[in-house]
Amino acid sequence: MKQSLFESRHKAEWERFAVALERLEHGKETAQVSDFPKAYRRLCQHLALAQARGYSSFLIDSLQQQVLRGHQQLYRHRSRLGALIISFILADFPRLVREQWRFVAAASLLFFGSLIGFGVLVYLNPELIYNLIPAEQVREMQGMYDPVAGHLGRSAERAASEDWVMFGYYVMHNTGIAFQTFASGLLMGVGSGFFLLYNGMIIGAVAGHLSEIGFGQTFWSFVIGHGAFELSAIALAGAAGLKLGWALIAPGRLTCGEALRLAARKSVLLVCGAMLFLLIAAFIEAYWSSKTSVTPLTKYAVGAALWLAVAVYLLFAGRTRHAPE
Repeated sequence: MKQSLFESRHKAEWERFAVALERLEHGKETAQVSDFPKAYRRLCQHLALAQARGYSSFLIDSLQQQVLRGHQQLYRHRSRLGALIISFILADFPRLVREQWRFVAAASLLFFGSLIGFGVLVYLNPELIYNLIPAEQVREMQGMYDPVAGHLGRSAERAASEDWVMFGYYVMHNTGIAFQTFASGLLMGVGSGFFLLYNGMIIGAVAGHLSEIGFGQTFWSFVIGHGAFELSAIALAGAAGLKLGWALIAPGRLTCGEALRLAARKSVLLVCGAMLFLLIAAFIEAYWSSKTSVTPLTKYAVGAALWLAVAVYLLFAGRTRHAPE
């Protein structure tokens, strides 16, 4: 291909890249910049073609300068994204949880209140479990935590699964529950409240039943580790859903749409943090909680430390604000 044809074919694309590059160098973020990585890769291809075909040094030098400047901007923004993610994890998320403490407290009361309440009820009234959970599911749950069977939190079909397979299963299952609890907040918050109560009721009923029939040590040593992150994540997802619902119930001077849009910004961030917790929980559940070679006492100690770590993180992380450099 002749150089003149090559230039005419790609000139408009190079000009768009140059405009996006100028905006990035001046610190302006626009929709035009969102496709910058793809445009950068295209420019690299054009430079390689120009060099391979022996086009003029003027064209090659021009493209090379654009590529060098683009490389600087591309990796500068990638570093900034990484810094933002780290900042969110270490400070912004726990600060947001404390800022939204009313919704977090309400969600925790609904979830942990029903969990503890139904756990005690079923422990004191064993037959109540069959009014809450079908008998077949109760038998399956007993098989998962039967000390003799040795499945330790896995059904008979999944007992031989690789840890990474179970990790994927736990991620999909737990994030499904969390997202359902969050998204149902659009039903004026009633949906989130229902799923918080329901999930707490089921988990509490199972805990009470297994403790009452003598499988308590197997059950509690399994759940205490990953439970710190998993149960906290469900409560936080519920808090995000309640915030959405409250925006619809009490929008103040805003329209419902505007109030919902403002609430959604922080609710989505809460859910992002909850999803991070669920990833950690799935990893612990697959690679630690199910280990039969570890003594229950060790698991209780590690589990207590994890619960303490979650509490300290949510209550104290990000309290010190560093001055911008």
